[in-house]
Amino acid sequence: MDVPEEVGEAGEAPDAPVGPVAPAAPAATTGSAEGPGHSEGAGQSGEPGQSGGAGQSEEPAAPRPRRRGRTALLLAAAVVLGLVGGACGGYLVQADREPTKLPPLSQPVVKQAKGEAEPLSAAEDRRLRTDGDLRKLLLPRPKGTRDVVSEGGGDGWLDLADFAETYEEPDEVFGDLITDEYRRGAVAGWRTGTTSSVEIHLVQFRQEQAMAAVTHADDGHYWAEEESNTRSWAIPGTGDGMAYVHDSPEREAGYLPVYTAEAHAWRGDIAMDIWVYDTRPISKEKIMDLAKRQVGRL
Repeated sequence: MDVPEEVGEAGEAPDAPVGPVAPAAPAATTGSAEGPGHSEGAGQSGEPGQSGGAGQSEEPAAPRPRRRGRTALLLAAAVVLGLVGGACGGYLVQADREPTKLPPLSQPVVKQAKGEAEPLSAAEDRRLRTDGDLRKLLLPRPKGTRDVVSEGGGDGWLDLADFAETYEEPDEVFGDLITDEYRRGAVAGWRTGTTSSVEIHLVQFRQEQAMAAVTHADDGHYWAEEESNTRSWAIPGTGDGMAYVHDSPEREAGYLPVYTAEAHAWRGDIAMDIWVYDTRPISKEKIMDLAKRQVGRL
């Protein structure tokens, strides 16, 4: 046949418009437009004109972008006409209305109150109490006890680095405290006899971004409840403050067993932590008394 040879020599069959004049032209155009896979299939079927034309490239040509249909153009034209028509209609409606009167610029003068505002008392202004010396809010050390505070510089203050050292992973906690906007801390502790000791922390946060005091107290609740054989009670006047007594002691070879109790609560921007250690079981009354009295001072 002569038709395939003419198509192969031209080499432009894929780009030429398909016309209804010659019946062989659509077959040649279809084989070229469907890509290299169909060209090889056509060569295997015995049509030499499809397997190796004079103008055919070795690498397949990149597919052309999909042709944009007339529907999109019609929709775009309709949107433009709708916007123009809506703007014209709105202008005509507004032009027929009477102008709205504007309010007068001068307003009645409000009389200023006389006298000076009385500042809140220390009992009413919680900020006044907590912005002072934080160490004064700690429970005083009972008479007949020994001071056993080892954290910080021994003056009752607990800076960021010293407070991070009270955790098992101080490096990680140090970064967390910076994120939580740690402001300052105060510590107090004492020992009764040779077996019992108490330690209290008051931790204050700036709380410009988040309620970090609540988060700190929640962390204390979480770890306290992880201990087995633990009893707990709500601390009155705190909302979610809790006191815990761990009835199973910590044992280590060469040392007496150590029983622990703890309490965690928060008030405003201050979080409270209390720990009690003893070689004998600790009563609920002891930890609850410490917790209620310390919360009362906040």
